[in-house]
Amino acid sequence: MHLSEIWIYPVKSLGGIRLTKAQVEERGLQYDRRWMIVDENARFITQREINKMAILDVALTEKGLLLSHRFESESNVLVPYKPVSATPLQVTVWDDSLEALTVSNDADDWLSNQLGKKVSIVMMPKSTERKADPRYAVNGENVSFADGFPFLLISEASLEDLNSKLSEVILMKRFRPNFVVSGAEPFGEDAWKSIQIGTIGFNVVKPCARCILTTINPETGEKGSEPLKTLASYRRVNNKVLFGQNLVASQTGTVREGDEIALL
Repeated sequence: MHLSEIWIYPVKSLGGIRLTKAQVEERGLQYDRRWMIVDENARFITQREINKMAILDVALTEKGLLLSHRFESESNVLVPYKPVSATPLQVTVWDDSLEALTVSNDADDWLSNQLGKKVSIVMMPKSTERKADPRYAVNGENVSFADGFPFLLISEASLEDLNSKLSEVILMKRFRPNFVVSGAEPFGEDAWKSIQIGTIGFNVVKPCARCILTTINPETGEKGSEPLKTLASYRRVNNKVLFGQNLVASQTGTVREGDEIALL
């Protein structure tokens, strides 16, 4: 088995970036979901509320994240890595309340214009701790602004199995994984407990329960009923629809596309 794709999503719920190598940190891959968009009540916003977020792309540049509209590339804004406004703000992600920093008034204005409501972009400083669910964490791991865990893994074979049941083929990016695995059996990852990607060890801690976000086409931002409807017909456990596995890292370091994956 090999690592066939590596993805990060620097701004929660905006477009992803495919990498050939990435730094593994405790709370996720470097840059992954370290930024987030919040409403006027400092509560997180995702594609669940605003589908259009799917067509706002993110690029890593020397000076910061470049946000752009996929179909209006001349419309863009830079989000500096080092916050300019840098005002502490208590934000909410699901049931967690934590301190973040505002980043840039220009970025806030651009995003508010794009999304049709007043929003702000915030960054998670290294000093902020957000603990992964203690029922599944191994060493009290912290997590970024991701929904629950630092890393998400899916095998190509699992997606192929799903696509064999769908009338229209969907892409892996629909599920926003960090790691895509080639050479596994369909849903083989369900049985994994600990793995090694290259030289880095990971614990497989919990299946990923899927939501309506998977019904939003990441290419167009349009919403449908699939693949959640089909997944629910054969991947439902305790009223949750499962696809992919959440991981925590047992060490830091670098993973690369093509790395061998071993079961430990």
